[in-house]
Amino acid sequence: MAISSTFSAAKLDSLLMNYCSSSSASFSGAYFPYQQQMKVFPRPNYGNKGMLSRNGGVRCEAAEFNAALGPQKIDPSKASALSALQQLKTSAADRYTKERSSIVVIGLSVHTAPVEMREKLAIPEAEMPRAIGVLCGLNHIEEAAVLSTCNRMEIYVVALSQHRGVKEVTEWMSKTSGIPVSEICEHRFLLYNKDATQHLFEVSAGLDSLVLGEGQILAQVRQVVKAGEGVLGFGRNISGLFKHAITVGKRVRTETDIAAGAVSVSSAAVELAFMKLPESSHTTARMLVVGAGKMGKLVIKHLVAKGCTKMVVVNRSEEKVAAIREEMKGVEIIYRPFTDMLACSAEADVIFTSTASETPLFSKEHVKDLPPVSSEVGGLRLFIDISVPRNVGSCVTDVEGAQVYNVDDLKEVVAANKEDRLRKAMEAQAIITEELKQFEAWRDSLETVPTIKKLRAYADRIRLAELEKCLSKMDEDIPKKTRKAVDDLSRGIVNKLLHGPMQHLRCDGNDSRTLNEALENMNALNRMFGLESDLSLVEQKIRAKVEQSQK
Repeated sequence: MAISSTFSAAKLDSLLMNYCSSSSASFSGAYFPYQQQMKVFPRPNYGNKGMLSRNGGVRCEAAEFNAALGPQKIDPSKASALSALQQLKTSAADRYTKERSSIVVIGLSVHTAPVEMREKLAIPEAEMPRAIGVLCGLNHIEEAAVLSTCNRMEIYVVALSQHRGVKEVTEWMSKTSGIPVSEICEHRFLLYNKDATQHLFEVSAGLDSLVLGEGQILAQVRQVVKAGEGVLGFGRNISGLFKHAITVGKRVRTETDIAAGAVSVSSAAVELAFMKLPESSHTTARMLVVGAGKMGKLVIKHLVAKGCTKMVVVNRSEEKVAAIREEMKGVEIIYRPFTDMLACSAEADVIFTSTASETPLFSKEHVKDLPPVSSEVGGLRLFIDISVPRNVGSCVTDVEGAQVYNVDDLKEVVAANKEDRLRKAMEAQAIITEELKQFEAWRDSLETVPTIKKLRAYADRIRLAELEKCLSKMDEDIPKKTRKAVDDLSRGIVNKLLHGPMQHLRCDGNDSRTLNEALENMNALNRMFGLESDLSLVEQKIRAKVEQSQK
């Protein structure tokens, strides 16, 4: 099937020119500079440019259809150039149908980018469905998901073109954050297909966390799936990837002791505070927790575990604080509203912040007027900020008598026990490798889906044509019941004829032998019925993008 000339002319020529002008462009993708410091197991070499493809090379995809050109008089002097152009366009169209799209992750994490950058890129949970919609509106993005936490901002996409897809997403990140593209490229990492899948599995298992094995990241991966439910761009590939990542995270924590004794970001924050306080003040230091959400509740629990019996909690409502107080009997937990935050800060030695506020709660002007703290606690008021975006402005560090720590400073806490962390990570890695094979097999099995659709469409076109011929030979006043009976008969014949081929194309990906047979059958059917030349999928992909851009 060819796209009409009125549709293809502007869009396809534009796509082609974009591809040709960028074919020699190189991509810089910062890989993980933290591998020697924090990464506890070897990772494949991604190369300086971060450009990996399971099929090898960077694809150049556009689409053009010879039928759209129509009959033209060709100047002999330009014949060779036009012939080369047509070959390029035809080749590009072929790639759209013969090469499947790539799974790509464009990310910045605590290992590659400072908190000052991550907080500008952070996307609130409520905004994720809209972000997915916008990302899928980009020319070369089919599916998308956003994993935004205090330690990472990662965008997972299914891209029609790796090069163009990454470029479009990076430009979108720059536009939404105000960070120049060059600066994002300096700190981002890029992973493709199998490596992108492995990375998400490691993230879900807690292997890529600042704190090895921490459990909160698994809940955050679950939240991505929840936020993506019903969102058009959260498609089969991406949703399948994240759901499988949840399975991996649960299995790693069940079958290994990676979570045994593991600390979370919240517990690391408490540990850092006690590292900085004089030991003599551990039981007497005045504690203030700002925010009683998930992170704040964990901070309170770890403070109690450290022997704190009294603390003040500032929150928007008292309901959550009352629930925590009920859960932790024997501990004096005093609630104060946000309007009392500065007054409570004046009476605190250590202040933990963990709210979802997108603007700082503490500025230099707020802190400079606070009374000094006792020398018994070291003479410094500690601000432990585990929020992203940060709740404590960076300018607070200029205030005498104040010391500010954020999530990037927790590395000091988790630097210990590297050998034990390495052993646990290697155990988890074996599980990830096994699950990675299963996911790749499942994704391979999806390759037969377009052939199934095209074969059914091919058979249905023949059925309808023959049905029309049959009905045209009958009387015009043929009863509806008879028409329906003939239609049902034609459908039944087609369904029975297709049943065998369809069964040999379907595969869940669990059995490699069955999968190979299904792919062989797919190729055979494509050749026998000429399905490979059916460019309807190309038309659908590009037409959808054009319609989106025109809205």
